Amino acid sequence: MMFHISRRRFLFRLVAAYFFASLATIMVPAQQLDTASAIYKVDRAAKARLENIEGYSVTEHYAVYRNKDEIHPVAEMTVMTTYRKDSGKSYTIVSQSGSDIVRNLVLGSILDNEKLLSRPGTREGAWITSANYEMTLKPGGTQRLDGRDCLVVTLMPKRKASYLIEGILWVDAKDGSIVQVQGKTSRSHSIFTGPTQVMRHYANMGGFAQATHVRAVSNSFMLGQTVVKIDYQDYHFQLRPPV
Repeated sequence: MMFHISRRRFLFRLVAAYFFASLATIMVPAQQLDTASAIYKVDRAAKARLENIEGYSVTEHYAVYRNKDEIHPVAEMTVMTTYRKDSGKSYTIVSQSGSDIVRNLVLGSILDNEKLLSRPGTREGAWITSANYEMTLKPGGTQRLDGRDCLVVTLMPKRKASYLIEGILWVDAKDGSIVQVQGKTSRSHSIFTGPTQVMRHYANMGGFAQATHVRAVSNSFMLGQTVVKIDYQDYHFQLRPPV
């Protein structure tokens, strides 16, 4: 009698082990397919944006805050930005106020860096695509953000750079366009500061993701905390003519 019971238990455990092993082989490829689908959508949205936007103009307002005071900016600047696909960005200063030193060192550096990163041959290295990032779809389904159902993707830069972000990406579940990215730069901008904490918000404009707000926080043992906020308004696009 004991032999038959032991044999039944053995067979049951064998069947259970086979079942769970089979379930695991089904679930892992499914997760991989979900991640692959998310990456495909992100890459496709980035490609569509590049191919279809020939140029645009936008008004950008920059504000710099110091010493944890985010009410009274120490420096401000409003610029008219013009982007051309074949040449990158150029800037015209509309207004500025506050500390000359902060405007030159902080805002001047940001504008110079953005101009460099927007040039053909350079901008491709800053895109949020699978060419620059290892991406993994987070489990748990979609999250609602800014009225949109979003896939949530972890970002790990494939190389260290001050313009690549290690963090979390939210993309529209339908078309893969960016809704928000949050994290820290994978390399510091300066030996005097640590990695910058960044949050960028985007909106869908004419089918393409465009930045609407940025908040960047950096810390220095000499200067303390610096917060830069950027708001983007009044986009005007030049799109590729339909074929």
